[in-house]
Amino acid sequence: MTNWSLTDIPDQSGRTVAVTGANSGLGYAATEAFVHRGADVVMACRSVDRAREAAEEISVPEADGSLTVMELDLGDLGSVRSFAAAYEREFDDLHILCNNAGVMATPYRTTEDGFELQFGVNHLGHFALTGLLLDSLQETPGETRVVTHSSAMHERGQMDFDDLQHEQSYDKWEAYAQSKLANALFGFELDRRLRAAGESVTSVVCHPGYADTNLQRRGPEMAGSRLRLLAMQAANAVVGQSARQGALPLLYAATAEAIDGGEYVGPGGLFNMRGAPEVREPAAQAQDADAAQRLWAVSEELTNVAYRLAEPSATE
Repeated sequence: MTNWSLTDIPDQSGRTVAVTGANSGLGYAATEAFVHRGADVVMACRSVDRAREAAEEISVPEADGSLTVMELDLGDLGSVRSFAAAYEREFDDLHILCNNAGVMATPYRTTEDGFELQFGVNHLGHFALTGLLLDSLQETPGETRVVTHSSAMHERGQMDFDDLQHEQSYDKWEAYAQSKLANALFGFELDRRLRAAGESVTSVVCHPGYADTNLQRRGPEMAGSRLRLLAMQAANAVVGQSARQGALPLLYAATAEAIDGGEYVGPGGLFNMRGAPEVREPAAQAQDADAAQRLWAVSEELTNVAYRLAEPSATE
């Protein structure tokens, strides 16, 4: 197991990083780490007010990095398009895109576009965002990276292409696992397509282990279940590592020189749920290239975002 920590993050001066869900939890911890290493961080958040409060809490070292708050609602493809257009107007470069934001185990809800909430926010929103920002990533000099946050729950996921939106039946944990499997399939397929195109952009997938964040609270709060909320808070206190520790796999995937693209990074400690980050082995279903290509085609159709990247051949 590596001993990689925050002190091992390379200097990020002059680099621009976009982090979705940057106002709390893992996104907040990653944003803080990036800016303290000199990066100019774009905090892409659904609530501009909460993001501004978070930005005020983060101490930005003088003459080093910077923070910019921009509105992004991943549950609304119109908002995703508006964000991407605004980003391209305001910034010349994009060195790292962190697809971090997400929802977990929520009651059945739909996005503004009618998608099941977890699949829509966790996967489709980030799929569209990455596609719309791909030009910025490709045109930025040097290596650039896309890091997509999955979860160990992807191991329990199955892609139900006959009922992706869970309209026929809904289980909040099955829906969450499917969305996290979709994150992994997307991240690996993106890297295959980028490699086949000879691009300098790389794609990496990561998972945080078990981190004590607000992510676990939203489902019980939306359901109005005080008992579930108390149980989740107790589990976080006993098992969860801090958000700063949980953000390490994301930060390693985004900045470590050892990363080539196509890796799956997670904690290397107890049950792969805590500890320093290292490259891990994803579940077999996350490595299913046929399922990844099918998901890609469906995602382009649902989001109306087409990537100018050819489908890799069977030998690539």
